[in-house]
Amino acid sequence: MSKPNLARRVADAAEIALANRKYVTFIDVVTGLRWLHSRHVDVWRQGRAATLTELAAVDDDRLLQAATLLRDWAVAKGLRPVEIPYVSGSRDRRELRFTAAAHPQEGFRTHWLAPGLSEARARQLTERQSKAPDLVVVAPLEPWTCASCADTGPYLIMEDDRPHCLTCADMDHLVFLPSGDAALSRRAKQESGLAAVVVRYNRRRKVYQRQGLLVEERALEAAEERCLADEEVRLRRRERDRERRAEQDVEFQERMAAEIARLFPRCPAGRAGEIAAHAALRGSGRVGRTAAARALDANTITLAVVASIRHLDTDYDRLLMAGVPRMEARDRIRQTIDRKLAEFRGAEFGGEA
Repeated sequence: MSKPNLARRVADAAEIALANRKYVTFIDVVTGLRWLHSRHVDVWRQGRAATLTELAAVDDDRLLQAATLLRDWAVAKGLRPVEIPYVSGSRDRRELRFTAAAHPQEGFRTHWLAPGLSEARARQLTERQSKAPDLVVVAPLEPWTCASCADTGPYLIMEDDRPHCLTCADMDHLVFLPSGDAALSRRAKQESGLAAVVVRYNRRRKVYQRQGLLVEERALEAAEERCLADEEVRLRRRERDRERRAEQDVEFQERMAAEIARLFPRCPAGRAGEIAAHAALRGSGRVGRTAAARALDANTITLAVVASIRHLDTDYDRLLMAGVPRMEARDRIRQTIDRKLAEFRGAEFGGEA
């Protein structure tokens, strides 16, 4: 990839993060470039990888180039740099490394803040980002052996890139609280002097998923008492929150439908509304729920329209049911999609859109 092309892609990824959060990080850019998946970042933050490069699709030099391009873009935009440390979720809380080479790590740790961000918001952001991440304990899928005592157990925690049992990590006095009750989990963690998040690897989705918390037993008891005392208040609050989220989704879908109509003026209004409602459905994981879509990024909106055309205006689904490989099926329908996109744009079809 040429440097100008990479600079454009870095800028696009940074613009999306800035629009959504009012600040940009190096992690935002490399995940936006698809060099890293968010699950890889989680593994790195947990201390299960020595460097970020080990998990990335590119080498040290490429990561350094992206960090340099991000800095150039941010300086040109007038963003304010703030250095924030990255520490691991392992028991030793060691400082995380981005690359194995002797590159300075500071450029990777810089958070670029929007010029209009208030001092109070900037301070709040800095304090939150600089906090050490939660300790992470893994519920392993395979048999394992503790690096200290050669024993095993239901959970392990990584130290010095090696697994240790909770007894050797001085955490065997903690009790497990399953996920499911957000208020109870939050309060138990607040009450507990020592706590850890329990995760398990999902092979199908290729991601670590949260299972619950390990907390002190006295903390769990105190949290249960607090939850019983205000259960009715929390029920009413959850209902208000549900109604507010529903209203926010409707507003977002309307803005997305309007952007579809702007980019594709010949797309019927009803169709634009259907595309927005389908793509932005809460909890669906579809393209409309991404940060890029919420920033009304033109490329992401186009992907939502393409997905609608693929399933409603082509033989794609029939081809899949007939056993045609997915990428071959997409190649077969490419011209149909391009023609329909040109029709929605009000332009004559002349090749790929």
